[in-house]
Amino acid sequence: RLIERGVRFVQIWSGNDNSFPRRNWDSHEDIERDHGPLALGMARGTAGLIKDLKQRGLLDDTIIHWTTEFGRMPSTQGSKGRDHNPYAFTNWLCGGGIQGGVTAGESDEWGYKPLDRTHPSQVYDIHATILHLLGLNQDRLTYLHAGRFKKLTDTGGRVINEIIT
Repeated sequence: RLIERGVRFVQIWSGNDNSFPRRNWDSHEDIERDHGPLALGMARGTAGLIKDLKQRGLLDDTIIHWTTEFGRMPSTQGSKGRDHNPYAFTNWLCGGGIQGGVTAGESDEWGYKPLDRTHPSQVYDIHATILHLLGLNQDRLTYLHAGRFKKLTDTGGRVINEIIT
């Protein structure tokens, strides 16, 4: 309904219960217990959002970006938890010019590091791709910060053309 009324940016955030036992995505104690219910809720909510947008004819004009701040190590931390993995994590996009069913920037077979370590996908690449889909040139879009002109994609970023329709 927000998008139908012209709201241009909507953020949905998941995982705010830091009580014990922890019930959020930061699963150091028990990843199976914590991630199962969170993933089910996220999957149902996301599927509903995508269906609603498509039914209303808004999916082609709406970019959905699901992301994390880091991944999880492929090995356990203690007995049931997993530590942070800054080398590989998941982003997925749909709608708004994104080609469905395409993967780019795969991780190695363990989900530990990028498969292509000489040219790994970076957060900057996701930003550049989204800016491109919004019709903005990441190289020309700058802002003044601390006396220097900076880009939203910081020091780099390439458009990931493999995922664009």
